[in-house]
Amino acid sequence: MLPETDALTVPAHTPASSFGIAMRVLPAPRRAAMFGIYAFCRAVDDIADGPAPPTARRAALERWRADVDAAYDGAQSPRLHALAPHIAAYGLARADFHAVIDGMLMDAQDRPICAPPADTLDLYCDRVAAAVGRLSVRVFGLPPDDGILLAHHLGRALQLTNILRDIDDDAAINRCYLPRELLAREGIAITDPATIVRDPALPRVCATLVERALEHFRAADAVMDTCTRAQVKAPRIMSGAYRCILEAAIARGFAAPRAPLRKPKARMLMIAARYALF
Repeated sequence: MLPETDALTVPAHTPASSFGIAMRVLPAPRRAAMFGIYAFCRAVDDIADGPAPPTARRAALERWRADVDAAYDGAQSPRLHALAPHIAAYGLARADFHAVIDGMLMDAQDRPICAPPADTLDLYCDRVAAAVGRLSVRVFGLPPDDGILLAHHLGRALQLTNILRDIDDDAAINRCYLPRELLAREGIAITDPATIVRDPALPRVCATLVERALEHFRAADAVMDTCTRAQVKAPRIMSGAYRCILEAAIARGFAAPRAPLRKPKARMLMIAARYALF
């Protein structure tokens, strides 16, 4: 977790992830802005997932909200000093930073998330993923309406992929993001995450989430098809990389016990090269 007294640390090197690969295709000013957004998201995510008691995590997240407000209200905000110029340059919305914090607060409640209702899960996806997308598409330079629609669909596609990838890791920290309606449909009792993820009927729940993720990927593709190639290089790479992850999860299967997923790094690099070089 980043010390609260420190300013956001922009990575000296591109992060070794699908995000990092995608950001390499951006011009330097836009890449710097994305690194600033990345650093903010990492800081609040580290708090939400950190070892502190929930009350302390919530208080720390609210201090980040105060820093965001200070940056927008013209006051000095040392922790957002590096990000502040990009807020003005790209018209980043305060509400989207607030939404990211609100999503992290959902992970910092006294009772960990377990089988949320479908509307709560969708709200969570909007806050922790689509809100980041809404910030990002402004940096990428997409038209406003296209950008919002792309953030809506690609954010949900990526977050549902994360949920399907991290079923066991989430259960290990007493979390389960699988929607209760799907669990109930398959007769899976809402007990505790470790028990839920061992249920023999779980693959049927996951199959439905896979299809929902694919629907969002297809909708995101349709939006990107209407944009210029330069505007969507980075989101194309992100989409392609996460599709590789989802395909790896499908190939492995969702029946317990599940082997850890291996990132298809070679395929991800090929996707990056396809959009970066051609």
